[in-house]
Amino acid sequence: MAHDNRDNASGSTLPPRGARAPSTRIIPSPAPLPKDDESLDGWGFADTRFVVKPNGNVVLTGRRYNISNVDLPSLLPWISATLSAPLSYGNRNEPHYPPPVPEAQDASAVIAALKGFLKDDQISSDPLVRLRRGHGHTGAEIWAIRYERLERVPDLVVFPTSHDEVVKLTEVAKEHGACLIPFGGGTNVTDALRLSIDEKRVVIAVDMRRMNKVLWIDPTNRMACIEAGATGRHIVAELAKHGLTMGHEPDSLEFSTLGGWIATNASGMKKNRYGNIEDLVLDMQVVTARGVVERPQVAPRESIGTNPRNFMFGSEGNYGIITTAIVKLFPVPEVQRYGSVIFPDLERGLAFLYDLQQAGAVPASVRVMDNTQFHFGQALKPKKSGLLAHAKSRAEQLLVTKIKGFDPHQLAVATIVFEGTKDEVEFQEKTLYRIAKQHGGLKAGAANGERGYQLTFGIAYIRDLTFEHWAIAESFETSVPWSRALELYDRVHKRVLREHEQRRLPGKPFFTGRITQVYPTGVCIYFYLGFYAKGVEDPVRQYSEMEHAAREEILAAGGSLSHHHGVGKIRQDFVKEIYSEGARAFMRDVKQAVDPDNLFGAGNHGVLGEVKLGHGEG
Repeated sequence: MAHDNRDNASGSTLPPRGARAPSTRIIPSPAPLPKDDESLDGWGFADTRFVVKPNGNVVLTGRRYNISNVDLPSLLPWISATLSAPLSYGNRNEPHYPPPVPEAQDASAVIAALKGFLKDDQISSDPLVRLRRGHGHTGAEIWAIRYERLERVPDLVVFPTSHDEVVKLTEVAKEHGACLIPFGGGTNVTDALRLSIDEKRVVIAVDMRRMNKVLWIDPTNRMACIEAGATGRHIVAELAKHGLTMGHEPDSLEFSTLGGWIATNASGMKKNRYGNIEDLVLDMQVVTARGVVERPQVAPRESIGTNPRNFMFGSEGNYGIITTAIVKLFPVPEVQRYGSVIFPDLERGLAFLYDLQQAGAVPASVRVMDNTQFHFGQALKPKKSGLLAHAKSRAEQLLVTKIKGFDPHQLAVATIVFEGTKDEVEFQEKTLYRIAKQHGGLKAGAANGERGYQLTFGIAYIRDLTFEHWAIAESFETSVPWSRALELYDRVHKRVLREHEQRRLPGKPFFTGRITQVYPTGVCIYFYLGFYAKGVEDPVRQYSEMEHAAREEILAAGGSLSHHHGVGKIRQDFVKEIYSEGARAFMRDVKQAVDPDNLFGAGNHGVLGEVKLGHGEG
């Protein structure tokens, strides 16, 4: 760690960051960001939400996605049948946003100090601005802001525009005994942004999204330096202007930030080709309570002792604020093609993935969805019109169910994205479809593959639709060795059914899963869980306890606590089951050493003990 940019051993001053910059770097022209307003009380863009029309059809407003602005007649009936519950236009759970916002603590002294180097529009104590920086996107948090309340939110929000401003902000917070909480896109589903009801200090949320620039690009050495507040959609657009990509595409790509990806140790849909975030980040700048973690240059790979930057992967705001990162780049692929395959069941879909991994021909993205998720995708199709469309649909059904003999209540589907050179893609396609055929797979076309991939972004809005019609639902994930993957899926499914029955909840539970990432050693499985909540006392608590039970089953079946969502506070009480006391003591000691006064007080993954969230806690 470099403290105050000095080498403590020799007393010599390190060169400024980038002073040894190669001549191959270019400085891109700053690009104005589009004025895309984001929703304050739910997921995504403000102009986009699912609504139910009087005739029962559902429509996704706006024009951003391939399912936008078209009637979806099957969606609500399918959800109703799956939950065995009366979801309808007239059966609404009307949101009551905004909720009462807790009063801010007196921060006048802090504000006076901040005005010495920040502009007025970089400091806000507006209640709704504070509220949005006090939560992420767990079901419990969105339910709370729509129907209940949050008991503690930040007292102040600041919007730094440079690394130096973050350094000064940290100094002010230390001087005044305040607490800093980094805020990126606010997309986490782990309660990572929720504040303890016992936090008595002035809490400053540090919204990083004005630090969104690509500072430099090195197309020769395929690197870029990017500010931590840049969102995924901005990074993709700016790098594409230079024929390059970072390749990191989480489901939250449109709204999550580079700093958030590092802090949660994130994964993306195209991990197979480009790697996870820890594979992509070469170096970073981090402002800590002890000084700035930075280095004057970066190399392709190094053996330089314990690199302090490694503590920032998965740090979840506990140790400091990431301000910039140097990342690897790749050429925009010469070829991008989609594909899909239908399998008789999930077991054969998993066996296909195993052989595909062994063959060394894994495409950029390949995901196998279970039967429920397959039918979910079918329910998101617009109404067919015309004799030709109906004839084509009947012919496809006949081929799958009659000629091939697939059970429509068992089949699973894989969606695929191929990227690379023409030769790479042709090799992957040839190998993949050969292996799929060996496992009883039937090619289902590029259009279905592309639609399945694009649906990832549109269906994120469905959680908020279900809330408005008395259903509560959320996602969770894990990674597991190949040999136990199917066992884990089955055990979690049975546990969810048992928990739902024992709690005497109405209707039937919604449960579905997909295998989203493959590794030589295993897979990531991504689940959705939900139930009809009308008349249920404290549905958030019921959901939380059901998910907790599912997580117990995951660990018992050999799964990980999380693959890419992180720990936050929602899984803090499981940490003792995955780490020894010696490991937990090590993490506590690191926190005490680098931040003895808990300046960065997010309190995630139980680093300083359990964080109490108050009423309706997740």
